[in-house]
Amino acid sequence: MKTLLHVFSMLFLGQALLLAEAMPGKAAPDFTVRDINGKTHNLSDYKGKIVVLESYNLDCPFVINQYSKGGMQAAQAAATSKGAVWLTVNSSYKDAGRAKQELTSQKIKSTAVVHDPEGKIGKAYGFKTTPHMIVLDKAGTVAYSGAIDDKPDPDHDPKQARNYVLEAIDKLQAGQPVAVTSTKPYGCGNKYAK
Repeated sequence: MKTLLHVFSMLFLGQALLLAEAMPGKAAPDFTVRDINGKTHNLSDYKGKIVVLESYNLDCPFVINQYSKGGMQAAQAAATSKGAVWLTVNSSYKDAGRAKQELTSQKIKSTAVVHDPEGKIGKAYGFKTTPHMIVLDKAGTVAYSGAIDDKPDPDHDPKQARNYVLEAIDKLQAGQPVAVTSTKPYGCGNKYAK
């Protein structure tokens, strides 16, 4: 009986971990991952900085739209120019080689492209789609979770949309509360290679 209870409790714990989600107003889950160049990134390294997490998979038409029209790169450049750390997180590719090629071909402007096939970040933060965006404030609290913008359409011009991530960064830098703390993320289902 004890063994059966232990098995059920482990299954329940496993399900709870799979359903983890970073909620606005809550402390951001810590992580340690490597980028496509092998450099280690710990969330604790960025204490005192605004951090953006972007779930990425160029097999998704919603991600393709953001990158082919330059919207995501423009947002990355704007955020990093304001001192934010932007981590583009790929968990769907088995090896980092493809993401390395896309860093150049897509002219990605983030701080780093993270190779996370085990889904350490995606599972801890509850990534539902690609793209799914998370903004952390300087204290390490989740300030925003959801869609990149207000146009859940794989053909829109992202530069003409309301960008929730950049709005959150601007509010945080001004010391004001973030107006929109969560939206429903849109895109393709987030996948894990391992």
